[in-house]
Amino acid sequence: MASRFTFVVHVSETLNHLADSIVIIPTYNEMGNIEKMVRKVFSLPKEFHLLIVDDGSPDGTADKVKELQQEFNGKLHLMQRSGKLGLGTAYIAGFKWALQHGYQYVFEMDCDFSHNPDDLIRLYDACAKGGNDIAVGSRYVPGGGFVNWPADRIFISRGASVYVNMITWIGISDPTAGFMCYKRQVLETIDLDKIRFVGYAFQIEMKFAAKKLGFKITEVPIIFTERVQGVSKMSKNIITEGMLGVLKMQWYSFFNSYRK
Repeated sequence: MASRFTFVVHVSETLNHLADSIVIIPTYNEMGNIEKMVRKVFSLPKEFHLLIVDDGSPDGTADKVKELQQEFNGKLHLMQRSGKLGLGTAYIAGFKWALQHGYQYVFEMDCDFSHNPDDLIRLYDACAKGGNDIAVGSRYVPGGGFVNWPADRIFISRGASVYVNMITWIGISDPTAGFMCYKRQVLETIDLDKIRFVGYAFQIEMKFAAKKLGFKITEVPIIFTERVQGVSKMSKNIITEGMLGVLKMQWYSFFNSYRK
């Protein structure tokens, strides 16, 4: 997988190491959300740093991040990539960057406010204080749910969760969730170059790999809200990758380990 990152360019200010946590947010055409998201995360009572991984957004998303870096020196970081290389490769590149720069807790979150930034603190507490290795922001545990999400999308998502658990025996109510906290040890232990899926199946494979390696995963209830600004990145190809991907990853696991 390393070859997929050949054209990655890092743009960041001097690191401020007072924070133990970094939130990785992949972006593509998120000009309508990026400044609001950055300001919201930096307004939280716990300090989080941000790494924006932008895949060549033509709408100026990366330029806005560079502008905001002048205000949030040392806390806001930008990785620019030369095109749409996939969600999975964006997170893998971000994970490696976060490990290189010493962060202890690494978060995944969308830029479109479908994930509530206030919940970052609850995910952090589940790992830092609750003794878990991974915290998953879950729509399908008591207290979780949706706002303004179309019924057909809910049906597909719920069906996918049932299907994933039938094939992988992963035991997670929301295996496709993309709002997460990882302890550093998890990302150090998983061979990230063995994570093969880049779209819908990426989130499943990361949880599957962690479960196979014996890490403790908990689910924290969240309310998922349909985006207001921008366009959803979901596609039929992404769904197809997820359906076939779980079969491939289960078969792979019989003969191979995700451990470094």
